[in-house]
Amino acid sequence: MPPADARTDTGAPSRPPSPAGADDTTLELRLPDDFRALLAAAETGPPEADDLLDSVATWGPADTPAGSFRLTPVRIEHDLKTVAGWMNDPAVAAFWELAGPETVTAEHLRAQLDGDGRSVPCLGVLDGTPMSYFEIYRADLDPLARHYPARPHDTGVHLLIGGGADRGRGLGTALLRAVAGLVLDHRPRCTRVVAEPDLHNTPSVSAFLSAGFRYSAELDLPDKRAALMVRDRALRHVL
Repeated sequence: MPPADARTDTGAPSRPPSPAGADDTTLELRLPDDFRALLAAAETGPPEADDLLDSVATWGPADTPAGSFRLTPVRIEHDLKTVAGWMNDPAVAAFWELAGPETVTAEHLRAQLDGDGRSVPCLGVLDGTPMSYFEIYRADLDPLARHYPARPHDTGVHLLIGGGADRGRGLGTALLRAVAGLVLDHRPRCTRVVAEPDLHNTPSVSAFLSAGFRYSAELDLPDKRAALMVRDRALRHVL
């Protein structure tokens, strides 16, 4: 870390003389504020994992044109069969690449549930029926942040609609708008909701656009060419 003041200009004012009898070799040390914050955090212990996303489980329902919608964090012992079944739908597998035995999906879910809370896998429940899968994640703490100018607390969204009968009729748009609203309602430090659907997944990109996201850029990610979609808090009530 560079010194706080590396100037050598000879016109700087000289140091005032020390009071009589004072030890002129004594230095006054002050810890930087960020270092003091780290020490305080160490004393109080690590935050609860879900604090990184402001407790998704407590967000409550949102009204949509299709009914009452809620995000419910996944419980592997209860929800694995449902989520794995969706992952094996060819239309889903083409982009999620998690087809196979239930252990494939279980590993994907546990990596999030056993992590530090930067990504929370959820069922999307519409009028009491699980019908979609969401991942709400801290985009600024994700590898995605290496590929775009991330801002602190950027919140990302991954989505799949579980049943084929629910696709292609505007439901994805309604759910994305609802989820973006939930994020912005419950994460006051978040100024943007972002997503990075595969550029070739035209229905997904279209749903994000219709839900008030703007097309920001194309990204070359390790596993795909993606469309960076952004929903700005400042434009929330305009789009």
